[in-house]
Amino acid sequence: MTPIYNGMPAGLLGSEGWRKPWSGPNGGNCLEAMKLADGRVALRQSTDPEGPALIYTSAEMTAFIEGAKAGEADFLLS
Repeated sequence: MTPIYNGMPAGLLGSEGWRKPWSGPNGGNCLEAMKLADGRVALRQSTDPEGPALIYTSAEMTAFIEGAKAGEADFLLS
């Protein structure tokens, strides 16, 4: 089994299981996410499916999503 690490080629994680929870306004460039068997989450850019995958723990993703919902990332929109 291939070890899973931050920055690994996303193609090594396979092509099944990727979802597009965040999509650009025209349905083009998208951030894709995959829940890994150990509970971590992998993210990749849809336009570069063989590029690097960013790997986050469940706790990191929870903190990010809850923070975004609370407006803590609104500064990124202006």
